[in-house]
This record gives sequence, C-alpha cells and structure tokens, in this order.
Amino acid sequence: MNKPVNFETLDVGFDVPALPGMDEAEIQTPCLVLDLDALERNIKKMGDYAKSHGMRHRVHGKMHKSVDVAKLQEELGGAVGVCCQKVSEAEVFARGGIKDVLVSNQVRDPRKIDRLAQLPKLGARTIVCVDDVANVAELSAAAQKHGTEIEVFVEIDCGAGRCGVTTSDAVVEIAKAVEGADNLKFTGIQAYQGAMQHLDSYEDRKAKLDVAIGMVKDAVKALEAEGIDCELVSGGGTGSYYFESNSGVYNELQCGSYAFMDADYGRILDADGNRIDQGEWENAFFILTQVMSHAKADKAICDAGLKAQSVDSGLPVVYGRDDVEYVKCSDEHGVIADPNGALKVGDKLRLVPGHCDPTANVHDWYVGVRNGKVETLWPVSARGKAY
Repeated sequence: MNKPVNFETLDVGFDVPALPGMDEAEIQTPCLVLDLDALERNIKKMGDYAKSHGMRHRVHGKMHKSVDVAKLQEELGGAVGVCCQKVSEAEVFARGGIKDVLVSNQVRDPRKIDRLAQLPKLGARTIVCVDDVANVAELSAAAQKHGTEIEVFVEIDCGAGRCGVTTSDAVVEIAKAVEGADNLKFTGIQAYQGAMQHLDSYEDRKAKLDVAIGMVKDAVKALEAEGIDCELVSGGGTGSYYFESNSGVYNELQCGSYAFMDADYGRILDADGNRIDQGEWENAFFILTQVMSHAKADKAICDAGLKAQSVDSGLPVVYGRDDVEYVKCSDEHGVIADPNGALKVGDKLRLVPGHCDPTANVHDWYVGVRNGKVETLWPVSARGKAY
C-alpha cells in the first residue's frame, strides 16, 4: 500500500528537498515543485469537461508516476482509474489503492504476464492491451493459474506506428479468441494516436484524428456484426481529447499532461490559434533551480542540468520571465543567458521542463506549494518501475 511518509525521520537536503511548513525560499534545489492551486484547477477543469461530455477519464499514471496525484485526480476530477505502460508501474498504483488499472501496452514476457495476472488480487480491475492473437493463450494460462480475471483491449494502430493491429478483421480475430479463452474478458478497444499529440496546428491534429476515428468506427461495426459487445473505446490525449469526446465512438479519455503542462505541449495551438498553456491549461509543474555561479557577466549557471530533467522535447523555459533564457545544459549545470545581468548567485527560478513524463521519473519527490509555503511532499511512487 501507499504508506504515509514519516517526515520526522527525513533530513532536508539529503533525504528530501523540503518539509511541510517550510517557506518556499528554503526548498533545496534542484527539485520538482507543484503549484497546488494550478494543479487542482487543471484537474477540476478536465474532470468537468469529461463529465459534461459523458466520458470516462482514465488518467495517465505514466505521466506523474504518483499515487497521490492519481488519487487527487480521482477526488477532484472524477477520474475512474489510471493507465500505465508497464506491469511494475501498474502494480504500484494497485498497491496504492487505485481500483481500475489499464496497462496500455503489450505484455509478453512470461514473468511479467504472471505478475499482471496477480494484480486483481490487490483489488484492482486489470485491463491489458493485445495486438497478437498468440498473446491471448499466454494471458489466459496465467489468469487461470492465479484464479483471476484479466480484461483485454485490442489495440489498434491508428497512426502512431507503434503497437497495434491495422485492420478490423484482426480486431475481430483477437476479440473472438479472448471471448473463447478462460479467465479473460474482451472489454473493448485501445486507440490512442500518440504521434499527433504534439503537432502545433489544431487542423493537422484533427486530420490525424479523423483517420483514427474512422478506423475505430469500422472496427466497432465489425465487432457488432459478429455479435461482440465493445464496452469501452479508450484513447485521447491532452492534444486531442476534444476530438475523441465528440467522435460518437470513444467513451474513455486517457489524458495525462494536462494536469502538469510542459513546455512542449504548451506550444501547441487550440482551435482559435492560441497556445494551450495560455488559457486552456496552466503550468503547474516546475523544476526549481538556483543560480550557483555568475562569474561570466552575461550568463548565469544554475544547478539543474541533464540529471534533473529530460530534454528530449527541448530545453526548459524559465517561467514568468523574458529577460533570461535557459540555453544549454550539461550533466550538472544549466546555462542561462542573462544579457542584462538581472540574476545573482542564490536566485531561484522555476523552469517549465520540455517533457514532464521523463522529467518526473528522475526525481524522488514532488514538493507541493501554496501561498509561498510548502504544503505537502509526495513521493514519485513509481519512479524507475520500467519492468
């Protein structure tokens, strides 16, 4: 289970970057900071949207890897559960009390399948994606061994070019195999178009989703023709949820990054041509960093380098300032262009990382702040759970 943190045993600057009750100025850097007010507003906003459109919202646990954030999404946003990418990650959420867990990926290794088949014993509805009929027998054998039931989504490759089948016939073939297998249940379709989520243009994203929606509708019709019920059609991300929720065929969203909002997602445009981090969603997730050297007049050096973040989607953006710019990083150093000498040693800055998911995965803690005070510390519960 997700055990309460005993803060009395933790040392600031070694075990944790801060403790509840401290001033924000005392937080040790570099670390992850959550603006709790902005986070809660984002969560409530997405929850209200999903409810008003008759959609289930299964949040992406791989984004934050935090049982505490997932529970906040259930409490404030009405989330039905989480989706994860790996069995060990899913197990963290199930052990933490999340009752509806989807492994939105394929599981083929025998030991991983065996662990997957035991998740229902933790009290969690357990769903997994399949794109190969041979996987059905593997899952069935493990579920029978443990006396559990595994639910199955057939995954459609609707444009991402990764896992998933590409024809309605293949969907029907796998669904029939699942229905004929012991201890398995066919529950629906996984159709997440990940490749288009970060396309800047709203119209470009819509064109990609139109293709995906067409594929899903064809698959559902093919299943219906065989008398197979498709309970859930799951997909949709921060860059596309409005398309899936108005498609007439999807009934479950899988949005994740909306809650934190990183720099790469923030750059994409809404239907009116506005950046989505300037009205649709708020930045709630930051790397807090500190200037540790200003020996060069035109540049400041901070303590957040490559080991504090992922730069696969670009460098971080200095939040709330246009007079300085994060321009380069090495393992332990970040270089900030400071042409006017605005910064000094000891100054702290909030950085909006380029990609929130892998950035979260290199930290142990979230420091939740409100009104200049540290309100809470949450562990990055599933950090490193990549099995």
